[in-house]
Amino acid sequence: MKIKQRGKYDQNFDHLVERFEKSIYGTLKGEWRLKLLQEDLQELYAKASLDIWDAGCGLGQMALWFAQKGHRLTCCDISYKMLEKAKILFQEANREALFYQVPSQKLAKSLPQQDLVLFHAVIEWLTDPLVSLEAVASRVKPGGYLSLLFFNHHSLIYRNTLRGGWRLQTILSKSWYGRGKKLTPPHPQKPEVLIGWLKENGYTIKAHTGIRVFHDYMDKKALDISSEEELIELEYRYCREETFRNMGRYIHILAQKEL
Repeated sequence: MKIKQRGKYDQNFDHLVERFEKSIYGTLKGEWRLKLLQEDLQELYAKASLDIWDAGCGLGQMALWFAQKGHRLTCCDISYKMLEKAKILFQEANREALFYQVPSQKLAKSLPQQDLVLFHAVIEWLTDPLVSLEAVASRVKPGGYLSLLFFNHHSLIYRNTLRGGWRLQTILSKSWYGRGKKLTPPHPQKPEVLIGWLKENGYTIKAHTGIRVFHDYMDKKALDISSEEELIELEYRYCREETFRNMGRYIHILAQKEL
């Protein structure tokens, strides 16, 4: 897929699987993201066997975490390569799940309602984010939960403005995708918009966490002279505090659907 086409179609990451493994999941940033997600989801993880749909499962780490506790997993992704790696991950762990190479919006039409739906780092890559969210959220049963992780619009604006140069014009013209790194999503989301949507559709917010509220604003020089332990301590101290949590590179919202 050509870079200039991003934003016009739901993104398939077949051509970026190795980069995802190395630059996202195989780093401190990736480990920190998993840690905070697992903390927010710990209460559900500890419950008796749940029906869980990972809508856009990627390489399958979060799905496997739940499967290893005995939960029943359904996983889908439009990327053939990512889904194959997720299958291998499950096979190596001797765990089972249902796997579908299909867009989450399409699978939602035939999937039974679930106790928990994971929708992690997907919505910002879709052509119609809120329409897709509505379709995916329809599979949450009354009293069930939606776990929504998304790339933060406010962080994108703030970070690129701090970096200056040609990025200022891309922010002013809202043309940030197609410039710079290939992993910048075309449709970053505003937390207040998604939280508003959830509340309007009968959800109660149970967790609200900012992921990397400081790290991604620091340049290499600042990171090189900083203690990793102290930085992580600061991240942990402020990641769930109002204002700071809405400046995270990613934001995680756990919401419960009304009965």
